[in-house]
Amino acid sequence: MRVTPPCVPVSGDESSGSHRHSRVVHRDCPRATPAQAEIQRRAVRTLSASQTLGGIGVTTGLTVSPLIAASISGSDTLGGLAVTSAVIGAALMSIPVARLAARRGRRPALLAAYGVATCGAAIAAVAVALGNAVVLLAALLAFGGSTTAGLAARYAATDLAEPGRRARDLSLVVWATTVGAVAGPNLAGPAQRTATALGVPGVAGPFLLSGVAFGLAAVTVAVGLRPDPLRVVWANRVVGADAAQGRTDVSADPAPRDRTAGWRALRSSPGARLALAGIMLCHTVMVALMSMTPVHMDHGGASLEVVGLVISLHIAGMYALSPLIGRLADRLGRVPVLALGAVLLVAAAVVAGSAPSSDAAWLSVGLVLLGVGWSCGLVAGSALLTESVPVAVRPDVQGIGDLLMHVGGALGGALAGAAVAVASYGALALGAGLLVLPFLAVSVFAAVRTPRPA
Repeated sequence: MRVTPPCVPVSGDESSGSHRHSRVVHRDCPRATPAQAEIQRRAVRTLSASQTLGGIGVTTGLTVSPLIAASISGSDTLGGLAVTSAVIGAALMSIPVARLAARRGRRPALLAAYGVATCGAAIAAVAVALGNAVVLLAALLAFGGSTTAGLAARYAATDLAEPGRRARDLSLVVWATTVGAVAGPNLAGPAQRTATALGVPGVAGPFLLSGVAFGLAAVTVAVGLRPDPLRVVWANRVVGADAAQGRTDVSADPAPRDRTAGWRALRSSPGARLALAGIMLCHTVMVALMSMTPVHMDHGGASLEVVGLVISLHIAGMYALSPLIGRLADRLGRVPVLALGAVLLVAAAVVAGSAPSSDAAWLSVGLVLLGVGWSCGLVAGSALLTESVPVAVRPDVQGIGDLLMHVGGALGGALAGAAVAVASYGALALGAGLLVLPFLAVSVFAAVRTPRPA
């Protein structure tokens, strides 16, 4: 299989994803004008800031949601459904948010996702104050809109990016999540104390903080994401196609939507299919191993502090190195970095699966490798998916990608629990490694046949 990302300029190349040149050279892509470059810089700064705020909201609320749900319901089963509800909510919102972006632009889509998440956090705060677990689980479905917004933000960073910087700009927005991921869990306690001081039930505090963070993220997008980068892309396409009619304003709307166009584009593009497989596989394996590592360590008698440290190192591996991975994807190509991600996932499965439950140091190494492998798949796969389909269907394809990513994560978590219950954590890791091997072989083969970017 030959997978060569096309040169997709800001003016809207409608390539289907293949070309015949023996070497990928961006000379046919016009460089962004100074005005477009400034819009892109502003967009990346805005999206990074909103991602930081959104990350704080997500991790603050989700860190305590299983404990609170179990406490007010008296059922560990309902406690386990808390995070699952947020994941399902994010999956359900992926396609509607992508279609809104395709019709109206990135800014309205992100505002809608953060708006739903803000409402979800507010309802969750009321639910825990009233001690109603069922309403809390329903509210967490809406809370999942924050995850949808965070994933959509990375694609917004690619709209006006030059081809040689697309993965780098995307990775900067992903990296901004690091701040929120680290700070959020540590803010849950202060949020509870602050809520109590204000006369509000302390258990509602983390969700109130999440709601404030989501609201601030929405304000950041509303103020900073002007002009909307996707609408600028549409306007440039209008300039190229309809210059004779004088339609050059940045408020130009896209062509009428075909709801099946995104699926057709995926079927016709080998690069898009490879990217989608990489994103979904990396997320599935990451969730499967990460979700059961605390259980495995608990069997070895590890304290909560040690478990927390291992998971923190894993999260650092997921996000902290993303700018470096973005540079590698721009310099070496998307497919080689996808292959590198697969190698790291296999290594993670071997290391973590062979570690005794009491060996926190060796498990940390495995979980860090797992996080970096996931980052390679997300950054390189997202960049490849974006540039492997025509501009007109990119939001739809990106929404499909995020939907399948969430589905993979949900399946990974569910199957991981069953695998550990029936067999062991080592068997789970072995199965995860074997699952990656076919993709590793395909991606290495594709990497060998893919011209290196010039």
